[in-house]
Amino acid sequence: MNKNKFKKNILSCLKYIVLIIGSIVSIFPFYWMFVGATNSSNQIAQGTLRFGGYLWTNLSNLFATYDIGRIMWNSVEIAVSSVLINLIVTSLAAFGFEKFKTKLSERIYGIFLISMMIPFSALMIPLFKIMSGLHLANTALAVVLPTMASAFLIFFFRQNFKSFPNEIMESARMDGASNLYAFFKIVIPTMKSTYAAAAIYSFMTAWNNYLWPLVILQSDDQKTMTLLISSISTASYVADYGLQMVALVIATIPMMLLFFIMQKSFVEGMVGSVKG
Repeated sequence: MNKNKFKKNILSCLKYIVLIIGSIVSIFPFYWMFVGATNSSNQIAQGTLRFGGYLWTNLSNLFATYDIGRIMWNSVEIAVSSVLINLIVTSLAAFGFEKFKTKLSERIYGIFLISMMIPFSALMIPLFKIMSGLHLANTALAVVLPTMASAFLIFFFRQNFKSFPNEIMESARMDGASNLYAFFKIVIPTMKSTYAAAAIYSFMTAWNNYLWPLVILQSDDQKTMTLLISSISTASYVADYGLQMVALVIATIPMMLLFFIMQKSFVEGMVGSVKG
């Protein structure tokens, strides 16, 4: 018994050691980013890990050089629009695939899943031609439209809708409610955690989107935060790391706030997806 207890204690200690190491590895980049925002470019290049006194200098230089308010608004506009459209379109599609199954719908669903294996770089040229033909190039709408039907979110929602009772929909139909009315008034309020998890994923994807905005957004007044951070690193022969770190902090804060506010719902939604 003592040997077994000793082995369990050793295994428990090893687990905690691995978890602590994993936590440090995960947290260190954020710590380094916040520390870098308070130091000069030379101090960052030297690898200092202490907070410095250059935060306000870096901030003032950033706001003096770039229109941060406009750029942040561009990112927020694109991200929020993408989230709203994506959640409505993908959840409706997933609900239809799960609750109104046919042989044809299953084949179409299979095609959607296969589409996840196609790299986005293979779709850029056709998408650019389509958006140019619609005179949408260099607009926020051109960034939002390709994200309105995420195959992953359709899969995610469908896995959650498997656990949604059919009896509730049948009761709603008996009361005279249409399928669309029941979806918006019953299904969505019942599955708030699922929508919260999907919203966080969709927001992070849209907020961090770099390649497609780089191709389709061609003027400075349409830049997003990801494009700004990239342009800072190539703006001069010697990169201003302090400026770049401050921009990274500003770009990271909205995602961190969203996650911390919706953390509980996000975990519940992901667990529900696994159970489904």
